[in-house]
Amino acid sequence: MALQLVSMVVVLFILPLLSLLILHKLINKESTTHKQLNLPPGPKKLPLIGNLHQLGTNLHRSLHDLSLQYGPLMYLQLGQVPTIVVSSAALAKEVFRTHDLYSSSRPYHVAWEKLSYRKADVAFAVYGDSWRFLRKICMMELLGPKMVGSFQIARQEEVERTMKAIASKASESQNGEVDLTEEIFALSTNIICRLAFGKLYQNDADNFRSMLLEAQENLMAFFFTDYLPMLGWVDVLTGKQRRLEQIFARLDRFYQKIIDEHLDRNKSDACGEDFVDVLLRLERDEKRINLDQIKGVLMNVFVAGTDTSAATVEWAMTELMRHPEVLKKAQTEVRGIVGTKGNVEEGDTDQLHYLKCIVKEAMRLHPPSPLLVPRETTSHFKLDHYDIPAKTTVLINAWTIARDPSHWSCPDEFKPERFINEMSDPKGEEFNWIPFGEGRRICPGKNFSNKAVELMLANLLYSFDWSLPDGVTKESIDMSEGLGITVHRVVPLCLVPVGYQIDN
Repeated sequence: MALQLVSMVVVLFILPLLSLLILHKLINKESTTHKQLNLPPGPKKLPLIGNLHQLGTNLHRSLHDLSLQYGPLMYLQLGQVPTIVVSSAALAKEVFRTHDLYSSSRPYHVAWEKLSYRKADVAFAVYGDSWRFLRKICMMELLGPKMVGSFQIARQEEVERTMKAIASKASESQNGEVDLTEEIFALSTNIICRLAFGKLYQNDADNFRSMLLEAQENLMAFFFTDYLPMLGWVDVLTGKQRRLEQIFARLDRFYQKIIDEHLDRNKSDACGEDFVDVLLRLERDEKRINLDQIKGVLMNVFVAGTDTSAATVEWAMTELMRHPEVLKKAQTEVRGIVGTKGNVEEGDTDQLHYLKCIVKEAMRLHPPSPLLVPRETTSHFKLDHYDIPAKTTVLINAWTIARDPSHWSCPDEFKPERFINEMSDPKGEEFNWIPFGEGRRICPGKNFSNKAVELMLANLLYSFDWSLPDGVTKESIDMSEGLGITVHRVVPLCLVPVGYQIDN
């Protein structure tokens, strides 16, 4: 009993006190070093926690507000993590072009480290040979034109299945409402599963979705270990570390089951390969990819990839319901191009120029990852005459850049027409629209995501006329943003669809 009491005193009082004393000493030493540098401006920091107290739940909006006071290049001390925030297109261009080589690594986050199999992936891996090799595999083998094209029929089948499901649920609903957020998420997930795993998981959809959402929550969660390492024991006491271990175990069993199923199939040729088939073939033939790397790539596809397309379609439909004149114009274009075929095919989207503008405008106002994925510098460099030390986290506020009034007229308004004459910046040289990032770390799934989003949105606009539920007006639509690796609506988008009657 006495021994247990001593242990409790050590854990609850002595250990925290020692942690704080050591941490305070480390921070004082770091502050002395930083005083010798010409760091970017930023708000005053508190002992130990730095500027953590100034960050709200919507991080991109908190950083936007701070940038209005301290400028487009801002320095923050997030616990022990030195951080710069870039909030202008000109400075983003300098990071992506001039300093890309020295700012293309990733900072340490305990959840990233765990769920990516010690960064044996593409999205969260540190910059180096392993990352380059895996990215090459993604670009050439997994997301290349041949692989993406081979699953065109699968994408079409899933879209058609979803259109039928929406019609069925609307007819069964007492008020004709459908939870469009749920349908879009399911469609995006099914497309990814067909492409990556070669099958659907409809029989266990609830468990599948809960696993996905829990993994995404952990990737975005605040861990003391990341910002105040000496207080990492708090993550253990609060159960965060245990929950991370639990979701990792669930995901690992899921990946292993998929891999075992593919190994059992023992395909004799490469016809109809999915992502897992390709990765297993590379493991067998090239001997340069291991099981952890296969699982790391699957994590990127499953956890980080399924949400982006769904969020874009969700926000696009939200904005269209707030702007009925844009909705009508978009439907006129889609139905005029497609005619009486009954559904939009992938080849049709090349002609849907206004729809493409709608997608771009939705991603401008609602970038799926408003701060992109944080980068980390590997070497000291100068940015706008300021010192940027090595091991500094770099946050690019794509949300702020996309609403900069010096680049965009009426930046807070939904105006797809602004992209019609985008030939003035055909290659994106102004860096004022960067929802996929840029440079070495640009999202490798950019082209695949665009195809999926355009196909989903075009079919929604072609197949149904849409209206708001009773009691909801375009002015009263809730636009609150949720938290997560991808920014979704807090309130699901529920709409009333009426099937489009084709005149033969």
